Order: sequence, then structure tokens, then C-alpha cells
Amino acid sequence: MMTNSVDIEEARSAALQVLRHNLHGSYAGLPRTAGWGYPEPYTRDLMISAFGILTSGDQALIDGLRRTLEALARNQSRLGQIPSLAHDADDRGASDTTPLFLLALALYRETTGQPAFLDHAARRALLWLEYQSPDDAVLVAQQPTSDWRDEQWVLGYGLYVNCLVYTCLRLYGAQERADTLRALVHRPDVRLGDGEHGHQHEGLLVPGRPYYALWSWKVLNDERFDLLGNSLAILAGIADPGRAGEIVDWVESQCAALRADGQLALDQPPCLLPYMQPGDPDWHPRYDQFNLPGQYHNGGVWPFICGFYVAALVAAGRQELARHKLDALTGLVRAARRPGLTFGFNEWARAQDGAVAGQDWQTWSAALYLYAVTCVERGSTPFFDLVRA
Repeated sequence: MMTNSVDIEEARSAALQVLRHNLHGSYAGLPRTAGWGYPEPYTRDLMISAFGILTSGDQALIDGLRRTLEALARNQSRLGQIPSLAHDADDRGASDTTPLFLLALALYRETTGQPAFLDHAARRALLWLEYQSPDDAVLVAQQPTSDWRDEQWVLGYGLYVNCLVYTCLRLYGAQERADTLRALVHRPDVRLGDGEHGHQHEGLLVPGRPYYALWSWKVLNDERFDLLGNSLAILAGIADPGRAGEIVDWVESQCAALRADGQLALDQPPCLLPYMQPGDPDWHPRYDQFNLPGQYHNGGVWPFICGFYVAALVAAGRQELARHKLDALTGLVRAARRPGLTFGFNEWARAQDGAVAGQDWQTWSAALYLYAVTCVERGSTPFFDLVRA
């Protein structure tokens, strides 16, 4: 059922309530990641939430983001890495927290007019990113389960993390390096058994498909569709307008086929397509417990990613479809596990039946809903418009 502006305003107000509730957690007074389940200040969640926080105009929330950025800078490693928990300098090992810190810091600087804020930390973080490129060719590599998907293997050159790096390079004025990264992404992934590749550098283009591969590393790759990574590729301008439109068409056609087959109950795309199945080459034993088909990182429907997808639709010029998906997202964020909540802003939902299975009042679910609303209302994508310019 289509919602209307009254529903969206009600959900916007509820999202702000969630963020204000989560503003002070149990660790150094820093914001919490979810209303009840996650009292810790997880770096990636809070940095991704910067998009919604900064477009909300709520000064208390913006001040909370500043406190988090300052805590991360204090706890930055000697070599420039940003920890996974804002209050804990020893909780390290993530591939995405450092570029996410740089990204949120750049947005905060732009919004507040403080171009030199935490400059020393920014320079150290940028240097750390340089050292993550194994062959000094700009693309950064990662270890499995080191990005937001703590139960999914992404090996080597991952699309999502490299989209973050590209965005950071553009925002921090490293245009030549950004252009090199974009060019490398647009090389084909190198396939196992392809004796013709020689010394060709692997990329993330999937032959015969419009979207970018999940990851690629030498003769290994995973050509499944990563919704978050491809949405960021559209938003940042890695995908040109023609390819962006083709990606959107592919997503919508695949989702229609899943619905017809009873594998998708929601009017929002899963985070991964197609779902990994037992016996597939990329299936791991732990997935039996944590990552079943259509669940969690294996095709679960995540409201924060759907918020980025709505924004990507706006960037791709699909305003009508973006409004439709915002309506669907407004319905999705109502679902809750905790009794008495009008809006749950839950973490993720099962693809097959739409049942929410994560934590309610998730900070990034609420924040990216606010960002999606802003993008649809303005017909633009704040901050990413600068990157694509």
C-alpha cells in the first residue's frame, strides 16, 4: 500500500526520536548504536549515520557526531587506523572504519564550515589508506569479514570499501588518485582459468552484467550483486549515468523475479543477489547458523542500505521510483520486535517473509531514513552531489 506525506512526516519525527534517544550511551557518554541492544558506539554505524544527522539540522545530534569524531581521533592508532569502537583504541581490524571516519569528517566540515577540523587525524587516516593498496595502485584490499559484513567473506578488492575510498579521495582533493581508482574498478574481474589475462590488473566489472562485482582478487572473484556497494558507486559517480540506469533496471527485474518465486516478500531489494546457497563455492560452514539464504548478510533487507538505494535512485534520475521506494521503506521501518513501538527502525528483515530479525531503534536505520527523505524531497543527494560534480 502506498503511503503519503503524512506517513512520511510521522516516520521522520519517529526517526529523530530514535536518534535523540540514542544520543548518550553507556560508554564515555558517546551515542549508542541501537536503542536497547547495542549500547556501544560502533564506529561504522555512527559514521554512516552522519548523512542523516547532518541533513536533519538537529544541533544536538550534530554535536553528538562531533563528540564521536573527536573520540575516534583520540583513539586513532599510531599508524592512522580508526578503531571499530569509538571509545576503545584497541578494538581494531576493520577495513571500512577509517574511510568512513574520513567521509563523516568531510561531511561535518562542509556542514559546519570548519575545513581544518581534526586535520592531523585526517592526514594520518589518508596515509593509512594508501598503505592498504598491496600494489600501490590505489585500490585497497581487505581481509574477509572485516567490513560491515562480519559474517560474509569479502576478499581482496571489495566494491563497498573502494567506493568509500573513492569518495574520500574526491572530497579531500586527491583527484588524480580518485581517477586512477575509478579506471581500475572499470577493468574486468579476472576469471579463474582465463589464461589470457597475463599481468592485467583485476577490476570489478562483471562481463555481460551492468553492475560491479562484490569483490575480486587476482584469479578469484565473487560476481554477486552487492546493493550497498553498487548504490554507493552510483551516488559517487563511479557508475556513469547510463550504467547507473542499467544497474537500477537490473535490480528491479531481479526483485520482480524473486517475488514471483516467493523468495522476496518486500518491495525493497535484498542486500545481496542472488542469495548464497549451501553447496555454492562461496558458502562457508558458519553460514548454516548465521547467514542462511535471504537472511542477515546473505540477502537480508536492511533499512539503512535501502536508504542509500533510494538516494541512488534520485542520483540516477529515477525520481518516481525513488518516491515509490521511499513509501515502501516507510512501511518497512514500522516493523518492530519490541512491543509498543509505532516505528521499530529495526536492523534487518528476512527477505522471504519480511519479518524483522535484528535490533529495534537502530541508529543507522533511522539516520538513513532521514537522508532518503531529504533526497526525495530535494530531488538531489546532499554531499554526494559534490562528489559527482
